Amino acid sequence: MQKIEREELMLLEAYHQQRADFQRRVMAHKANRQVAIGPNATLYFEDRLTVQYQIQEMLRVERIFEAEAIQEELDAYNPLIPEHNNWKATFMIEYEDADERQGALARLVGIEDRVWVQVGEMDQVWSIADEDLERSREAKTSAVHFLRFQFGDDMVAAAIAGGAIAIGIDHPEYRYQTRPLKEPVRDALVADLG
Repeated sequence: MQKIEREELMLLEAYHQQRADFQRRVMAHKANRQVAIGPNATLYFEDRLTVQYQIQEMLRVERIFEAEAIQEELDAYNPLIPEHNNWKATFMIEYEDADERQGALARLVGIEDRVWVQVGEMDQVWSIADEDLERSREAKTSAVHFLRFQFGDDMVAAAIAGGAIAIGIDHPEYRYQTRPLKEPVRDALVADLG
């Protein structure tokens, strides 16, 4: 997918006027781009629209309007856009209770490297985590990670041809996998590969 250019972003005033409609469109779009893996982990798959929304929101919240600062946001977020042979996702470890979350993050060190995608009966593709910066420490992992799943041509072809897609986590403290993805989610993710 093509990276977002500065000229495509709405200026702060225009974004303020269009924000409610844009936000509704993005939230509807995101509904088919998230996959829960067990009770406490979710992948939020990114694409051009979700990244544009994140950039627009950062510009709004931080009141950024200078060209150099806008470019910094583009440089930070554009790497989250998938590139036709991969998926990129925000991986969140979600526990409502803060104490339970802290304990889980200590037990789940390395979980970000143990997330996988499988198409049909092909080998699992393991996540490549946090290419921008390290988010885990020896004593605990972060609640948020950025993952890339890099596919070979055969796996891309199999997914486009309709192969069932499953996603899972194989960590000693957290082992779950999805059933084959339902059609709306599967279709949204496969569209990123075309």
